[in-house]
Amino acid sequence: MTSVDPQQPVVILGGFLITAEAYAPMANWLMNQGVVDAEVVSVSRYEWLLTSWGFGWRRVLDRVDEVVQRLQAKSPNGKVTLIGHSSGGVMLRLYLSDEPFQGRTYAGAARCNRLISLGSPHQAVRATPLRAMVDRRFPGCHESGVDYVAIAGDLDLESAIASKFSRRSAKGSYRGIAGSDDVRGDGLVPVQSALLCDARQLIQSDTAHGGFFGSTWYASPQRLEAWWRFTLD
Repeated sequence: MTSVDPQQPVVILGGFLITAEAYAPMANWLMNQGVVDAEVVSVSRYEWLLTSWGFGWRRVLDRVDEVVQRLQAKSPNGKVTLIGHSSGGVMLRLYLSDEPFQGRTYAGAARCNRLISLGSPHQAVRATPLRAMVDRRFPGCHESGVDYVAIAGDLDLESAIASKFSRRSAKGSYRGIAGSDDVRGDGLVPVQSALLCDARQLIQSDTAHGGFFGSTWYASPQRLEAWWRFTLD
């Protein structure tokens, strides 16, 4: 397994339409654990809407690259950890590659040696064209020098944790991504989609996709601590 310094800086890219303040407690918690710095990539809701197109992805990934290179200077080993929630986890797989995209080559694997994805729709029967492109061009753990860690949530839709929105919409989302609603998931992304092929994998019970989907999600303190400890094993 790739050797990762637990103190190296962390760059967090959130999910579609979720702004940076939702991840600020995660960044603060990580710094309290000894991470030298943790920063959330700032993406507005308007900028997330633009990610329906390739130029929108480049706009976000250019910002990721700027933050990575800035925090890399603070790293004890010159490496950075990436955390991507939901769509952010898929986009960061592209960032790691040295193949050109929209006239830019990021080659993030030269600077980043771990990618942690949280409820990211990696494999899908039906995916947006750009997500499908990532899984086609960069399948599974594409970069050999990167430790890929995939975290999936398993939410009981009948539990008190699940929101009314999850109870109404989860089955349709699962059917759209996995081709069946008879699967487990976090209220939006099926477990089988979130567990990137060949990555180190953790399924967290009673975990919703985000605060809109349930009262306990990947950034809730008890879930955050559990998956962070898992990544350090």
